[in-house]
Amino acid sequence: MLVVACPGQGAQSPGMLAPWLELPGTAERLAGYSAVVGQDLAAHGTTSDAETIRDTAVAQPLLVATALLTAHVVRHGADLPSAWADVVAGHSVGELGAAALAGVLTESEALRLVAVRGAAMARAAAATPTGMSAVLGGDAQEVLARIAELELTAANVNGGGQVVAAGTLDALARLASTLPTRARVVPLQVAGAFHTRFMEPASDELATAAAAVVPAEPRTPLLSNADGTVVRSGAHALGRIVTQVANPVRWDLCQATLQALGVTALLELAPGGVLTGLARRTLPGVETVALKSPADLDAARDLVRRHAGTSAAGAPAVPSIPDRQETPS
Repeated sequence: MLVVACPGQGAQSPGMLAPWLELPGTAERLAGYSAVVGQDLAAHGTTSDAETIRDTAVAQPLLVATALLTAHVVRHGADLPSAWADVVAGHSVGELGAAALAGVLTESEALRLVAVRGAAMARAAAATPTGMSAVLGGDAQEVLARIAELELTAANVNGGGQVVAAGTLDALARLASTLPTRARVVPLQVAGAFHTRFMEPASDELATAAAAVVPAEPRTPLLSNADGTVVRSGAHALGRIVTQVANPVRWDLCQATLQALGVTALLELAPGGVLTGLARRTLPGVETVALKSPADLDAARDLVRRHAGTSAAGAPAVPSIPDRQETPS
């Protein structure tokens, strides 16, 4: 059983699209994506510097477009099953790309929404000086307790000993000066406290844009960042994508669901690396491939052929949805 995953903000790097745009048809497809989001994604993916693509309003559309573009490349001209993914998921903004792969949104809808999301979150971040810091290692409960004590938010709980704290700069400085036992704190180069109450204005803006979209029912099981549940309703999935902006990302629970479903392989679309790294630490025995360049295409397609549509025992897979109550958005 194969999960296809879309990475989140922070995975981007200068020039990451350059080798992909040498492949037939990719430049034309990306030009179409650029027209939808109102940005020159080819320039941002090839010549823009690190500071430019760190801008939330640029990074988010670029990441979703890159994931969708490389999904097409994997499937183009390859003898792959029509149902090439058994489950799809995306980390933070990657959930919009995953929703398009699941059929909940069209590509154009996902791109229009991510353009609104990125710009709105950039504006919300500019309103109050806030930030985010990764807390690596330490006892999980001690780390979470310290974050709460400082009135910070555990904005990303990623599993594998990674928690991202978000909030005011003063509180983040106090966290760094009084480290939890056996933990280290790494300040992140982001514009603000994403997935916290500081992003509520951005969530409201995205809700207005999402109200014009009529989502479809998922063709492929789609995981929610809110709690790792498999969402069965397109409207429910879209509602969670909206509320996710101002609420924590629980990638640890997404990985727990993947384990419960019996997933045997994870393919991370470009710019891959972050989610496969987490999977190697938290999903033992799950084979991973991260798409970083076209050199990874053969490995990606081989992974799909060997794992898509099969359970761990090799029989046709019918995903067994974990018995968790879905909370309406």
